[in-house]
Amino acid sequence: MEENCRSSRRMIAVLVLSLALFAASCSSSGENDLSDGTSTVPPTVNTSSPPDDSPIQGVLGASPGVLEDRVVFGQSAAFSGPAKDLGNGMRLGIEAAFEEVNQSGGVHGRRLELVSFDDAYEPEAAIDNTLQLINSGGVFALIGAVGTPTSRSAVPVATAGEIPYLAPFTGAAFLRDPQQTIVFNLRASYNQETEEMVDRLVTELGIERIAVMYQDDSFGQAGYNGARAALDRRGMEAVSVGLYQRNTTAVKTGLLDLKQGDPQGVIVIGAYQPVAWLIRWARETGMDAVFVAISFVGSNALAQELGPDGAGVLTTQVVPFPTDASVSVVSSYLDALAAYHSQAVPGFVSLEGYLAGRLAIAGLESCGRTVDRECFSDRFASSEPIDIDGFVMNFGEDDNQGSDQVFWTMIDENGDYRPLSDWQVMAP
Repeated sequence: MEENCRSSRRMIAVLVLSLALFAASCSSSGENDLSDGTSTVPPTVNTSSPPDDSPIQGVLGASPGVLEDRVVFGQSAAFSGPAKDLGNGMRLGIEAAFEEVNQSGGVHGRRLELVSFDDAYEPEAAIDNTLQLINSGGVFALIGAVGTPTSRSAVPVATAGEIPYLAPFTGAAFLRDPQQTIVFNLRASYNQETEEMVDRLVTELGIERIAVMYQDDSFGQAGYNGARAALDRRGMEAVSVGLYQRNTTAVKTGLLDLKQGDPQGVIVIGAYQPVAWLIRWARETGMDAVFVAISFVGSNALAQELGPDGAGVLTTQVVPFPTDASVSVVSSYLDALAAYHSQAVPGFVSLEGYLAGRLAIAGLESCGRTVDRECFSDRFASSEPIDIDGFVMNFGEDDNQGSDQVFWTMIDENGDYRPLSDWQVMAP
């Protein structure tokens, strides 16, 4: 009965966009954690209130969210709960990119603003937030959503309203379907990450017994499907599979299931808190396996949770190493982050948020002063590359994903992440 009620609510949300549904918990998070490991509020952090100007008070004939002096973007993401560092990191990076361009006069004379609502990584809240951002907030586009289950619920709402849905923090395959004409992905897919995981475990480490632990929802299933397909291509199958529930750290039953297969390597599809609990319990019980986490885990937060206990844990990434200033786009990110929030700790999530903000800027710049959603979306249907300080993204008519890059990192004996370029360090 509960599931039927939820399904009905989703259908209503999509079909009745004219209703302004207000979520009780749609306000911006009361948490102060706005970066990967920092806990200081930057001086210009957005409040939960929609912009004072309604779409009617904006530029005549322009899309909602386009005003004489600014363009307003909306974000529904987790700013509370076990995944809060992901939402906070994405918001920090986007705002750093927006502030960077604002300090230079904005985009064609307009400042960029971000209105962020907390969905606590829950699909129902994501629906309510998306409706409020579209109907009451009058935002131009949605940016930096966090998660597969939340995006699965919010995208139909955005599609019905023909609102661009830019750079969600998820690699789910359904968002990469050419039919998703309002979705524009920045990052490599979970299929690409899990293919890389299986390939390296097998070819570099000689591992033959691979298990999978995943969050029991659409996000976990997306990652599991990718891992299973990668194993299938090699005539292999998972020796054991474990599950845990979203927004919990209830991993012990899943760990017992994993141990049944006596794995040499474990692919983990989850967020940082439950993944940290899993790894700690596994090692406490004597399970000697290589753990590989997918990028969504929130790497800086995972390393902080595990400390030195995380030594040897691998993670795939979809952006370059966030402190490597020799990479042009990272250098730009570090400058923007320091200027926006001097105490912020650089991290993979906020770097992805920065790239998302820069991607939005590129879309606006291509439209000139007369900007609307159609022109903005058309930029991402073009085959012309988007080069953000050397981080090149290629979109196309049937390709709504900009980057295919996957990077490798590991936690060292000090509990810090470092790039992994030499697999000999992982040799037994």
